[in-house]
Amino acid sequence: MATPDDIRRMALALPEVAEADHHGIPSFRVRGKIFCTIHVATPRMMVKLDPEDQRNLAEAHPGVVEAVPGYWGRKGSTFVWYEHINAPLMEVLLRMAWTNAAPKRLIR
Repeated sequence: MATPDDIRRMALALPEVAEADHHGIPSFRVRGKIFCTIHVATPRMMVKLDPEDQRNLAEAHPGVVEAVPGYWGRKGSTFVWYEHINAPLMEVLLRMAWTNAAPKRLIR
């Protein structure tokens, strides 16, 4: 089971990540681009994934990984109910989201 502190620690361990407020919730950014937010009122986070990765992960983890409703979800914004995932999956999701937002020179 992951916690907000686990998410924060793993996100900040990625290269050039900064934490900033985003409408009252913590967000994690690389070069100003948000790749993850932590919702504190509910045990979920949002990660920005490739839409195909989002579909595959939602199929593999029903009820745990799901598209954000509407436009943002169609573009890859994905809710993850973090109380139901383990640390290795959390790391994979954060790395995937970070890779989608980071400049190519950082990904190498």
